[in-house]
Amino acid sequence: MTFLPDLATLAAFTLAGFVLTITPGPDMALFIGRTLAEGRSAGFAAMLGAASGVVVHTTLAAFGLSALLAASPNAFFALKLAGGLYLLWLAFQAVRHRSALKFDTQSGAGRRSLRRHWLTGLGINLLNPKIILFFVTFLPQFVSAGDAHAAGKLFFLGLYFIALAVPLSSLMILGAERLAASLKRRPRIMRGLDWLFASVFSAFAVNILLART
Repeated sequence: MTFLPDLATLAAFTLAGFVLTITPGPDMALFIGRTLAEGRSAGFAAMLGAASGVVVHTTLAAFGLSALLAASPNAFFALKLAGGLYLLWLAFQAVRHRSALKFDTQSGAGRRSLRRHWLTGLGINLLNPKIILFFVTFLPQFVSAGDAHAAGKLFFLGLYFIALAVPLSSLMILGAERLAASLKRRPRIMRGLDWLFASVFSAFAVNILLART
């Protein structure tokens, strides 16, 4: 099938998606915080909202980047190089600044509706410029500048990322109390995840920066 990447690309993307999902960030803080404050249904609603945002980003990135590829393969490759530099910057930031999760555990006077939790998750992804920039620079790393089926592959990889993230995020929600306690009491775990993120994404960045047109 033309939209399926080769096994090596799929394996590399699987590793990147796994590391990205388990690395502490706004999404993880939202899922766990809402679960601790208002129960698992709230956590799952927020997670599904964030996943919906990823679908939107994937669609826009797939068709926008494929249009760029069709118009100018050289410009597409330049974007990949810029993406490589951006991934290096993210790796540097992960090592320089320790992860710090602040969970929203205050339920307030009344419980929020599942729709509101879903909208919060959606907004965290749709309105975050860093996530938009990440998707625009991250996905092209796994598609060749000369690929005629780039749109299908980019869209597939975006949906595949959701398929990877949802089960992992679900496990986090189901084990929210233990996970939150471990992250708070064992800062070395979070620091180790920072270094894992930095190592994997630095490797991707170096690979694309050393690639030839």
